[in-house]
Amino acid sequence: MSTKGTSRVMLAIGTSRILGLVREVLLNTVLGAGKELDALIAAFRIPNLLRDLFAEGALSTAFVTTFSQKLAKEGKAAAYRLANNVNTLLFIVLTTIVGVGILEADFLVHFFNPGFTAIPGKTELTVELTRILFPFILFLSLAAVYMGLLNSLHHFGLPALASAVFNLVSIGLGLLMAWWLDPRFGPKSVYGFAIGVLVGGLAQWLVMVPRALSVGYHGHWLIDFRDPGLRQVLRLLGPASIGAAAIQVNVLVNGYFASYLENGSVTCLNNAFRLIQLPIGLFGVAVATVTLPHLARHAALEEKKALQDRLLVGVRQTLFLTLPAAIGLFLLAEPVIASIYQYGRFTADDTARTALALKGYALGLVSYSCIKVVGPVFSAIDKPGIPLRVSLTGIFLNAGLNYLLIRVYHLGILGLTLSVASTATLNILQLVWASQRHVGTFFRPDFLQALVRIGLSCIVLIGALRVGSWFIDPLDGPVIVRVAGTLALCTLGAAAYFLAATLLGLSDVRLFFRKSRAKQVKGFRDEA
Repeated sequence: MSTKGTSRVMLAIGTSRILGLVREVLLNTVLGAGKELDALIAAFRIPNLLRDLFAEGALSTAFVTTFSQKLAKEGKAAAYRLANNVNTLLFIVLTTIVGVGILEADFLVHFFNPGFTAIPGKTELTVELTRILFPFILFLSLAAVYMGLLNSLHHFGLPALASAVFNLVSIGLGLLMAWWLDPRFGPKSVYGFAIGVLVGGLAQWLVMVPRALSVGYHGHWLIDFRDPGLRQVLRLLGPASIGAAAIQVNVLVNGYFASYLENGSVTCLNNAFRLIQLPIGLFGVAVATVTLPHLARHAALEEKKALQDRLLVGVRQTLFLTLPAAIGLFLLAEPVIASIYQYGRFTADDTARTALALKGYALGLVSYSCIKVVGPVFSAIDKPGIPLRVSLTGIFLNAGLNYLLIRVYHLGILGLTLSVASTATLNILQLVWASQRHVGTFFRPDFLQALVRIGLSCIVLIGALRVGSWFIDPLDGPVIVRVAGTLALCTLGAAAYFLAATLLGLSDVRLFFRKSRAKQVKGFRDEA
């Protein structure tokens, strides 16, 4: 696996996720954890679910798998023809879905957020914002095809950076439109932020078009259902849609239960999930993005040993990067939330609720990230039904746990996040068990040794954070003390972890610290 490619994707996705976090901080500061922001988040949740069903998750996996196989066996001309076929069909289907979604927004909002009716005007506002945001799914789905095409041609940087363009446009234009609609940034300003998000989605697609043209892809209208490539994409897309969208479906179910909780709970859950998405995107998605085209190629050429090696390297990298992130977010949940969000109309009580949600989500962070790497391998080996069954099991389990933890044990916002974390953990265990039979064993000595070293490094991390907390209390002081103290603890924990990993000889440290770049990249490729 190319260290250079992974590093570029990590940098691009990291930039995007940080900008996304900036957007969330802006919204929380201006609107606070109340009716308007709850409504905006709930309105965005429905097209965001469809994005995972049709765009960045399922479609990307199905398209990249088939496109990569076309490239390996038939060349660029056949692969580009497939892209035109997929783009045309996608435009027709999703334009119809967008039209239906706009017309039926009232039903959708009442169905997914029944508890909003208890707060005057909240349901009506959510319906209006849903109608504004629904075309977002069309733009993101078209962007997913261009992203998959460029990734398959080993152009990783710009596609990963495209989502940063989305965040920049949604922040800049959203702020401008919000000010234009309501100079005091009162309740009406929420419409401006919704418009910013919609136009940002359009920009994410359009920014990749010039690069696609430069590699010889010229999009045009084409529908040919006899194309075996299109048939394979559609065959993979159905099971992969549910398989890739399990987390978003569970978040939607959580939103249903959260709508009955106190005002602002939807916002607090979203804030916590945004922080969890940062390491998932920075590490899990980055590794998965670079890994998938290689998995598809190895599967197409029936290189079983190379397929297993590639998968294990991807999982090992993901564990190395996300396990310490999960520990850090769990132990430092409250100071991290306070340092990022507690400004303007976002209060200390909101911080406490969000930190509780973050701790629950952190328990499932490693599982979320590993699903991104392990799940797509089943599309590569033409076994899409496996992640489908796993995801369906997880969706029903999550709904049952939500009912049990919220309605029976009254755990509130913590119960919601524990349900998602438990479900993700069960999902990854099932996927690993299935991959044992179809790809190869995870219990290889080199892989198990790496796990032990990662575990020992995490113990050092926990010790460093515990000792650091004796001398640093980020919550005891003004904003500058809060932010500086949180950064100091994060730096201390990261330094302790990477030092321990280096001393223990973990090769993954080379993703961050390399004395001789050429030598280390060659060694990493040899290992993969």
